Amino acid sequence: MWNMMESRGVSSIIFDLDNTLVDTAGAGRIAIEKVCELLNSMHVQESHIKDICHRFLRKLLHESFDPSEGKTIDDVRIHHWYEALQETQGTDPDPALANSCYDTWKNTRLQVLTLTPEVRSFLEELRKNYKLLLLTNGDTQTQWEKIEAVRCEGLFSLVVVGGDHPEQKPALSIFTHCFESAGVRPKDCIMVGDSLSTDIQGGINARVRATVWINSDCKSLPQDSVTPDYTVPSVLNLNDVLLELS
Repeated sequence: MWNMMESRGVSSIIFDLDNTLVDTAGAGRIAIEKVCELLNSMHVQESHIKDICHRFLRKLLHESFDPSEGKTIDDVRIHHWYEALQETQGTDPDPALANSCYDTWKNTRLQVLTLTPEVRSFLEELRKNYKLLLLTNGDTQTQWEKIEAVRCEGLFSLVVVGGDHPEQKPALSIFTHCFESAGVRPKDCIMVGDSLSTDIQGGINARVRATVWINSDCKSLPQDSVTPDYTVPSVLNLNDVLLELS
């Protein structure tokens, strides 16, 4: 059995979650639309609504979260909405409104987030021949809520959330943890993800057999970027890569 794996080259596939297996960006856009509807129904000035949402998204993008400070990620993100309302309207908002914005955004995002039937059946096929690992960056609570919402944990031999560990992708340590926990070697694995700076750079740092960039928008490779070994528009195109590596 081991010799067959040697000759085949790849026995394990490490997947990123957000915007690789599930359309987190798309779910996020729908969640923001729902918050706009909520703010509209609360008679918030129409010219303010888009600005409030943009400010929230900017804060989310630059968020730093340290669980040791005694706050939850929910507290931090409710505060993002509070500040976005405050900055736009120039007055202290009703804290209940910030709470409602957050609940609407979070719950809508989790409800909309899904592993499509095509991706689910593709992963079920892959796991017959490969050991599948899920390696996702992000806060512990947020990422486990997503994993639970899309019911994907059972498809993987190992699920690793960055927030549960001292370092996240592209750090070598979290990849080493994956290899050791799953009993695989870097050269047995390919890393599949949408982020050049975390997934592809991380895979290169970890010396995996090959890196596969999911480029769903068909963007051109930015200047000074790391270069993935393969680029495909969707995980559903992965068979072409696996054939080439066999």
